[in-house]
Amino acid sequence: MQNTSSKKATTKGSYHHGDLRSSLLEAAKAMLSESGIEGLSLRKLADRVGVSRTAPYHHFKDKNELLCAIAQEGFDHWHSNAERILAQTDISNREKYHQFFQSYIGYAAENPEMYDLMFGRTIWKQNSATKDLRAIAYPSFQRQVEMTKKWQEQGLMSLQEDTLRLAQVTWGTMHGIARLLIDGIYADRSHIEEMCTCAVNLFIREPD
Repeated sequence: MQNTSSKKATTKGSYHHGDLRSSLLEAAKAMLSESGIEGLSLRKLADRVGVSRTAPYHHFKDKNELLCAIAQEGFDHWHSNAERILAQTDISNREKYHQFFQSYIGYAAENPEMYDLMFGRTIWKQNSATKDLRAIAYPSFQRQVEMTKKWQEQGLMSLQEDTLRLAQVTWGTMHGIARLLIDGIYADRSHIEEMCTCAVNLFIREPD
């Protein structure tokens, strides 16, 4: 097992001067995964990266701003991954949707602390989201609506359903499955494949 001093030394040498913000964010995400929101602080983060305890404050004015920056990276990852999946040209539209659905659930299951930060109470209940986080988080549902409309136009989903309501129901289903997995209620990671397949079978129309 790597001792604490060795771990700090490794982390300390892992960033380049002038790119401290990125290094702080990477270390903060690791700490979030290891210890949750309660285990993360700017002081502990400085110690982890091996910089002065005032250094993080040049990039994040407080813990809330740090958490918002982490959540923003979570949304960036989600959007980039969705775009990559939907841009594929060698698989069917149905398979793209299946991958999109399973990727969302898989990310939540593998990164529960990040998912909670993106969609949970810590930031949104306190109405403390930064401008940058709101700029990427608020349009996320509109993107889901636009994708749903495209899936309807492709014949994957019923044109008889209102696009907005269909987007709410499909995203609500993804979010509900993610929460079941994160909370460990009635589902675990061994069920992901079957749950995603079941959901896709319910939402996606069979070809005529």
